[in-house]
Amino acid sequence: MAEIIAEPRFKKPDWLRVKLPTGENYLHVRKLVDTHKLHTICESGNCPNMGECWGAGTATFMILGNVCTRSCGFCAVATGRPGAVDKQEPERVANSVKLMNVKHCVITSVDRDDLEDGGSAIWVETIQAVRQISPQTKFETLIPDFKGITENMDRVFAAKPDVLSHNLETVRRLTKQVRVQAKFDRSLDVLNRAKQFGLRTKSGIMLGLGETENEIIETMTDLRNVKVDVLTLGQYLQPTKQHLPVAEFVHPDQFAKYKEIGLNMGFLFVESGPLVRSSYHAEKHVL
Repeated sequence: MAEIIAEPRFKKPDWLRVKLPTGENYLHVRKLVDTHKLHTICESGNCPNMGECWGAGTATFMILGNVCTRSCGFCAVATGRPGAVDKQEPERVANSVKLMNVKHCVITSVDRDDLEDGGSAIWVETIQAVRQISPQTKFETLIPDFKGITENMDRVFAAKPDVLSHNLETVRRLTKQVRVQAKFDRSLDVLNRAKQFGLRTKSGIMLGLGETENEIIETMTDLRNVKVDVLTLGQYLQPTKQHLPVAEFVHPDQFAKYKEIGLNMGFLFVESGPLVRSSYHAEKHVL
């Protein structure tokens, strides 16, 4: 398998500059988060769209701890042996959603390959808790692949999230390096099975890891073949020197080209731009 080789880049292009978040809604949410010590992946992940999303009433929460059992080459989440599952987490997340008056909630998680159910029971309990405490809130679940175990996937699918998201992250050729313990076709199977449950499905790809234009288009085609509805395309940024290097800073015009191609393929929504992340404009993607 070809190695990802890149010249070191010391300066990001102008189009990757992020404006400081502002706005009345953002400042209100910022105060709530600080006062009540709420945790969102928006904040801990330094998402460039935090101000825009919080202003639109969207926030992303990570469940099942902050230590992952996998070691993906792009991800800054710590790898290791996770602690015990926090049984109070579903209620705490739901209370945070209610307190922040979140209109659209995105829930994601670390991989928990150490658990027999992959953490799927906590996933369902969290969905149910949000529905009970904040019934007006729509939400998206950005799930792991549960090692392809259908029983665990089906448990989450049966809870009927408004949007079921699972990211391919990269093209087939680079999957082994970028998502070390994942499998390209297994991820497609997750999305295909979710669609069989009648769910609106969504996936995302990072650009700038050494993929070609043809490979991106082939990956988009693979996603449409399993009837994925929503696609996000964003620029990969190296979290630390220990992670995979950036092979290319993709120009906004190329992102615009991919958006047009994707819409012509039949995706209902395509969010494509250097600063786009999985939950960008998530509130627009519900049924």
